[in-house]
Amino acid sequence: MLTTLKTSYTDTRAADLAWRLGMEPLPALAVLDLELDAKAMQLRLLGASHQVILLDETGSCSETVACLPGSSTPLPLGVAKQVGEWEYEFSARVETLSPGAFEARAQELLELVAEHPHGLAGTFPGSPHAFTALLVHRQGGQVGWRTWHSYPQEGRLVTTRTRVGVKVAEPV
Repeated sequence: MLTTLKTSYTDTRAADLAWRLGMEPLPALAVLDLELDAKAMQLRLLGASHQVILLDETGSCSETVACLPGSSTPLPLGVAKQVGEWEYEFSARVETLSPGAFEARAQELLELVAEHPHGLAGTFPGSPHAFTALLVHRQGGQVGWRTWHSYPQEGRLVTTRTRVGVKVAEPV
């Protein structure tokens, strides 16, 4: 699903993004509700930020990547945590692209997510290449998602990748 977000583009630097687990739902500009493998998911666009909420009978997990007031911690390159019964893995990277490469990549990503039944993307008024996008996939008993946060004024694209799965018992 592709939507135009009804807000000004305020998160203007890739370096301002922070990551947090366990936050309550924040006000969203666009929401997509999904159900995958008995897990309820909610993809939330928060301006140039995102929040993913995952629920099932064993618990819940919420991931937020946003410009968070009072947070000076940069976006981590990688995180692995136990969240209730789930193993949670997160990674992020920032790419700096030339203007032409940035525009081509932005168009490619928006087309991919817009046509996908488990995708949500929002563009900002004023720039067709200013967007936030999320795409969910499943693999076996695991659920994962990728996100893209674009900063055309910097030529930067922030990509995150998350995987959540039930912890597998070690053989005795």
